[in-house]
Amino acid sequence: MTGDAPSGDRPGGGSFDPPRAAVVDAVGRALAEDLLPLGDLTAALVPSGSTGAVQVRCRGRGVVAGRACAEETFAQIDPTIEVDWHIGDGNDVGPGDVLATVGGPLRSLLTTERTALNFLGHLSGVASLTRRYVDVVTAANPTVRVLDTRKTTPGLRALEKAAVRAGGGHNHRAGLSDAVLVKDNHLGGVTITEAVLQARSLWPARLVEVECDRIDQVDEAVRAGATAVLLDNMDPSMVGACVSKVREADARTLIEVSGGVTLESAPAYAATGCDLISIGALTHSAPVLDLGFDLVGGVDPGDGRGEG
Repeated sequence: MTGDAPSGDRPGGGSFDPPRAAVVDAVGRALAEDLLPLGDLTAALVPSGSTGAVQVRCRGRGVVAGRACAEETFAQIDPTIEVDWHIGDGNDVGPGDVLATVGGPLRSLLTTERTALNFLGHLSGVASLTRRYVDVVTAANPTVRVLDTRKTTPGLRALEKAAVRAGGGHNHRAGLSDAVLVKDNHLGGVTITEAVLQARSLWPARLVEVECDRIDQVDEAVRAGATAVLLDNMDPSMVGACVSKVREADARTLIEVSGGVTLESAPAYAATGCDLISIGALTHSAPVLDLGFDLVGGVDPGDGRGEG
């Protein structure tokens, strides 16, 4: 049984939960990694009938994400485990705050600890770093959206992108079939104009974006009819010049900034009047939020006698 906890009230790109299938798959792989081939040898030392409760307690400051993965971990190990959530995804958390109280067979609780904390700590870290970027960008220009990228942990993209939403950010494309993004290496074999025209012909309903590192490329992309231009590795002054050119040529064209944006430089980029700022660090460099899995109260020995 799982208790309800409030969701965060920050704006984001939709639900904080990743697709159910992605959660089940990721948790299953993580548990197999931990338990094969012989199971939890140390937990077998605890009397089989013992029950207890633990608290998932925060030791730092950040934003919660990953509840669905923690719940799935408990369910896959032992469906009799009960979880009472006190703080839900998208909410701020500080040192000493209790995210959840978890009770059930002690052997089962011990087996779930590391996997549940790995998911919660990593995904909360992504949400926490996202929130920091969103806060500094919004303070400079509340119309600019912070986006993630495809620079995600292999196999965990859907989970990490959900964590970005929990932190108040938005998702860029989830995969290569979501949109057309013409990057510098693509331009080794095709011009910007050719690429945009072909993309428009082949996939007329898809977003077509062109990565540009020079103003002349921006001009060509807008003239060709690109949906968006990605201003890559430009300084804020150059971005500002490009924004002015794009707005004069076609105000409907989205302007994205990317490449080396830091917490210190993000406000200057937001102030240029761009629409989007994408930041790979949200998923590839987020520090883990430190969480504990602390036994509380006494342990009920039940009728177990330590059988393995």
